[in-house]
Amino acid sequence: TFSSFLSTYKTKQPNHSNWSQFLRHLDTSAYHESLLPYIHNLALFAMSFPSASRSRRRLDYAVLPILLLLHATVSSAVQQNQVGPDPLLFPNDISIFPHPFHRRDGSAVTALSNPFVDSPSYRSANDDKECPPCFNCMLPAFQCTQFANCSEYDGKCHCPAGFGGDDCSKPLCGALPDGRDRKPRQGTECDCPEGWEGINCNVCTMDKVCDPMVVTGQNGTCYRGGVTVFENHQMCNVTNRKIIDTLGGPLPQVTFSCSKRDETCDFQFWIDQVESFYCHLDTCTFEQEILYDKNITKYACPTINCKCIPGEMLCGKDGSIDISDMLTDEIKGPASFRCDGHNCAFSEPAMDDLILSVFGDESIFLSCNAGECLHYTMVPGFERPERPTNWIMIFIGISAVFIFLAATGVGVWYLARERKTGAGYICIDDEAGKLMADHIPATLTFESVVYTVADKTILSNVQGFVKSGQVMAIMGASGAGKTSLLDILARRQKKGIVNGDILVNGHVVADEEFKRVIGYVDQEDTMIPTLTVYETILYSALLRLPKSMSYEAKKYRVMETMHELGILAIKDSRIGQPGSRSISGGEKRRVSIACELVTSPSILFLDEPTSGLDAYNAYNVVECLVTLARNYNRTVVFTIHQPRSNIVALFDQLVLLAKGYVVYSGEATRCQSYFESIGHPCPPGFNIADYLVDLTMHAIRPKDYAAEFEEEDEDNELLDAEAGVVGERDPEQALSTAPAGTDGARPHPMRRGRSLRQEQEELLFTPHPAQHPAQSEEGEDVEARERRLRGRGEVGVDVEGQEDRELREGSAGGEMSAHLKMLVDSYTISEIAAGVKNEIEGALSSVTPEDNLTVNGTPNGMANSTINSINTKVVSSHERPSWFTQLAILSDRTFKNLYRSPMLMLTHYATAVFLALFCGALFYKVENTIAGFQNRMGVFFFIEALFAFGCLTSLQVFAVERILFVRERANGYYQPFTYFLSKVVFDIIPLRVVPPLMMGVIIYHMIGLVDGTSEFLKFLLVLVLFNLTAAAVCLCAGIIIRDQSVAMFICTLLMLFSMLFAGLLLNKDSVPAYLGWLKNLSFFNYALEALLVNELVYLQLTEVRFGLNIDVPGATILSTFGFNARAYWPDVTKLGIMFITFLLISFVWLQIFVKERR
Repeated sequence: TFSSFLSTYKTKQPNHSNWSQFLRHLDTSAYHESLLPYIHNLALFAMSFPSASRSRRRLDYAVLPILLLLHATVSSAVQQNQVGPDPLLFPNDISIFPHPFHRRDGSAVTALSNPFVDSPSYRSANDDKECPPCFNCMLPAFQCTQFANCSEYDGKCHCPAGFGGDDCSKPLCGALPDGRDRKPRQGTECDCPEGWEGINCNVCTMDKVCDPMVVTGQNGTCYRGGVTVFENHQMCNVTNRKIIDTLGGPLPQVTFSCSKRDETCDFQFWIDQVESFYCHLDTCTFEQEILYDKNITKYACPTINCKCIPGEMLCGKDGSIDISDMLTDEIKGPASFRCDGHNCAFSEPAMDDLILSVFGDESIFLSCNAGECLHYTMVPGFERPERPTNWIMIFIGISAVFIFLAATGVGVWYLARERKTGAGYICIDDEAGKLMADHIPATLTFESVVYTVADKTILSNVQGFVKSGQVMAIMGASGAGKTSLLDILARRQKKGIVNGDILVNGHVVADEEFKRVIGYVDQEDTMIPTLTVYETILYSALLRLPKSMSYEAKKYRVMETMHELGILAIKDSRIGQPGSRSISGGEKRRVSIACELVTSPSILFLDEPTSGLDAYNAYNVVECLVTLARNYNRTVVFTIHQPRSNIVALFDQLVLLAKGYVVYSGEATRCQSYFESIGHPCPPGFNIADYLVDLTMHAIRPKDYAAEFEEEDEDNELLDAEAGVVGERDPEQALSTAPAGTDGARPHPMRRGRSLRQEQEELLFTPHPAQHPAQSEEGEDVEARERRLRGRGEVGVDVEGQEDRELREGSAGGEMSAHLKMLVDSYTISEIAAGVKNEIEGALSSVTPEDNLTVNGTPNGMANSTINSINTKVVSSHERPSWFTQLAILSDRTFKNLYRSPMLMLTHYATAVFLALFCGALFYKVENTIAGFQNRMGVFFFIEALFAFGCLTSLQVFAVERILFVRERANGYYQPFTYFLSKVVFDIIPLRVVPPLMMGVIIYHMIGLVDGTSEFLKFLLVLVLFNLTAAAVCLCAGIIIRDQSVAMFICTLLMLFSMLFAGLLLNKDSVPAYLGWLKNLSFFNYALEALLVNELVYLQLTEVRFGLNIDVPGATILSTFGFNARAYWPDVTKLGIMFITFLLISFVWLQIFVKERR
């Protein structure tokens, strides 16, 4: 049984089933019981290793000799029982074919010789002869043929491919892929498997038989060109006619094999498929001469050693010559092997002499068939087709981009150059004149106006009126409520609650109609700096003047307005901005007024029109307003802070506020006499406006302000102590040092610690009854003076002065001071207040009851209500331009602003072109390899990052004009939709569409992306859509977030978040399931996936591994990174949806929330 197993081992590679069968045989055998456990355990140990592992194969070699020894012992025991197996005869050779791409391993590729072939167990029990020594190539008695290497480890020969046996003298049959399963030749020749030929079946003839010989197991190719790539085998027939004739019937043949890595060749000469002699060639070089019509292969080997096989033809066989000595002694090299197609010649000087002297030929001539199994990419001369460089498209793309840039530069220069608008003289135009004359004069009255914010009253019971042709000035200290009153009168959107009656010609007018007939000029000038004075006013006229009015008439009206305000000379000057050349502050103020005045409003409101101007320019501005009111019968209302006296003289009506209360409201000319009547005369040399503002400021001063004087008193006492002043000061001395008072005012003696400012304020703002003439210090009798001095608690404390301060400061718990209350009450009961009330009642009496509207129960009230009916005869209005006209005008303005400030646009263009050329050079002709896939993915991601962060400039599209938009919208210039659309169009087309197109046109063909018009256009589509989506995200953030720095920070975070889930930094398949939905929010993800799918879905990539070019489908790589190979159009659709969604969010927020809220 065991002998049968060993026989199976020698003829077939052991596997799991062999060992199992052996174990079953052991269980049923009659072997000696004491040896069974050892053999059984040893077999189990061998079975524990996988049958295909290297350890198992090595274990087979190690276990087999031990089993043979055990078998010998068992056999002896069995022989004694006269039970024994027949002698087992093993074949003497079995070889393992070395893989052509791997180095020969002595322990793994030699023939497995049977070291125990002469063991007693293999001989009959009756054989008593002495056992011959085992084969050991380390001993002089044994030698390896074929110049095979002898292993010092086991004394075995490492046979070349196709040879086996102990000494490598036996040819093997089978095929190279069979390895050590190849069987020795049994007859005179081998029956080679299909696809193999040659004496020892080493030469391939078909491609399919080479698949097992390549690492990938596929795409094997039988290369028959003759050039040695790794290990080449050739089967040759000798064609020397004389040699063939001399031998008669037997056919002379040659087998020739070479190893390029070892730089060796082996030559065997056969007669009738029996080997006669062999040669080994060292230090060989391999060359191929490529000619026009043929290729010549040359092998050159400086060293050659040859040996005869004793007893064979040409080596001592009966009837033949013996060339053994010549081969050994004379054949030394150099040798060469030269092939021209199938015609080859083997040449060596001594051998050539022998052939020439015996057979008359120059060399051994051969007809050879070569064969070597390779991967198809390793075939000599095979090169993947080099991807052609599309120079034509590169040249066209770069040329087109630079032509576009040149045209853009010329266009910007042409459009941005300064142009004159024509002569500055004024001609008569009927339409413009009609606009000025055809309007209804407006008288503005307001009564009981109350404004509260968060339970805090800002304005309380304010009243007043101003007729057409008059100018009303609203004055007061800072925080008095001037701007709040002006905003309420102009119907501006307020955060608080407004109540009261505001009438135009005695009627309540709806907000929409009211805004069409008024103009409002803010305190700060907000205009587009790139426009000229003329263009700024013209755009206001085009957007707000009647639709029926011709363009020429509107231009005429603009020129006329500039002439009225004295800015005609600067009409072609640009508005400018800080840090650059611009018009002066006074000129900007008049331009802002002109933008409102050009529409010829019935009522013009201005918030501090003289703010920031010098006295001269301030007077010019106010003078223009007064001229407008009087010459064109317009109504002008403005706030002003401490004007010069010559400006005050121009006022018709004056409203003086203090802490939200009316201190005076009426004719400006009666103001001074009124305050004199209540004990506050304006001192000589004082500006009445300054005096009134200071008076209101002094009246509302909080009580803790007096503590400053007390602190000053303490400081003065310290100073006195340092100066040596001790004790009480003599009252007479105090009186004698008192300065003389101002004429017309009552002087007070100097009190210790009283500052000059405190004394002046007491003299100026302490009430002095008009019926008591001023008394001098000299007119006071001594008794009264002593009585007054005795009334002081101590030196420096004035009881009368204390009473005066209490009058001014009031009680601590009251809402307003006693002084302010006195001023307010004095006005309320004055004749001037009664006159104003009569004027208001007179305006109401001229209106029929049907015209007086009741809102929320309050006659003609406001109360944050909507008025549903109006009297169209109250004011004159007209139809504004249509939405399409507004869009055209705003688009023209936006485009003009763009090309007059072209640095942003040109920077986008220059960056796109430069980085396109840089990336094109850096990624030039990207390879179709795995590294090329990485480069494609990297350049796509870089382009996306470039455009995404470049879109941060979209924040400024709206942010820099937010205040301008809010004010123009409040003044009724246009609808939010037309403004939004114009900004989006002229940001998208020049800044978000053109740069990606320019970059794509250059970079696509320079990098060498997949060829095809369809793929190229789809590439550009994704770039443009991605850029639009990123710009929409930034635009949305810029509209929602007021602070531009915060908006930029938020946008940067959004970009980084989107980049994280793009698929480059993080494999999408590795994202946890509960966070997987986040990648659906990444527009980077959609764009990168679309670009990669467009590029790689049908591309075949190549990876070099084990010296082979392995083909990898692009779709496989895409799926490895978590991309969907069919997701191009879905990704494009999602990008479009995200773009539209963010635009809609931006517009809705702009429409609903971006409003003026004062």
